Amino acid sequence: MSLIVFPAIDLKQGQVVRLAEGDMARATVYGDDPAAQAMLFAGQGAAHLHVVDLDGAFAGDSVNGEAIGAIVARFPGHVQLGGGIRTRAAIERWFDIGVARVVIGTAALDDPDLVRAAARDFPGGIVVAVDAKDGMVATKGWADVSTTSVVDLARRFEDAGVAALLFTDVGRDGLLKGVNIEATVDLARAVDIPVIASGGVKGIADIHMLALHARSGIEGVITGRALYDGRLDLSVALQVAAAA
Repeated sequence: MSLIVFPAIDLKQGQVVRLAEGDMARATVYGDDPAAQAMLFAGQGAAHLHVVDLDGAFAGDSVNGEAIGAIVARFPGHVQLGGGIRTRAAIERWFDIGVARVVIGTAALDDPDLVRAAARDFPGGIVVAVDAKDGMVATKGWADVSTTSVVDLARRFEDAGVAALLFTDVGRDGLLKGVNIEATVDLARAVDIPVIASGGVKGIADIHMLALHARSGIEGVITGRALYDGRLDLSVALQVAAAA
């Protein structure tokens, strides 16, 4: 069972950026051509891509639609998209343009029936984001922290048919501190839904450790800043992940 490596493209006002701890004021710009960045990842062997509409996450609706459309049109693999997707119409719109998976975060907490219906109608297409601040679910672009624990939210969707859970330790995201392996594996073992790790990847050791836990329910890992800063070689990461 190999680990899926998802290179990340986070979009802010049409640019490729990375945030620190989800703070829009702490954005590092890495480029102004998201589709070209997607093709660079494809050229290094990526078959999956994780795209986030950061502006959309705060606005509650798509803001970077043009850039997303360009990425989907050019990237030859599977695009997983999150950020401000909180209505049935938005979900359908992204599947219509060719997105392979839609990530739902805030709406998973606020409107679980929406997620359940979408998971039923789009088999294998819905991912639930369980973003954690000190173990509690963070929503609305991580600006709000709920009183619901990550495990409690995840368990609400065990029988819903969602494709995966996307677990992010917000306190590590974009900081190159290393993935919270323990919390990620604990979540994977607590539910019967595959888990995608996110937040803090700093190098190949993170990929290796997660790959060792693939049989525990870790489906994949999302990495961004480590790739952009040259701390992680995507082709090497893909080889390590495939060897799991």
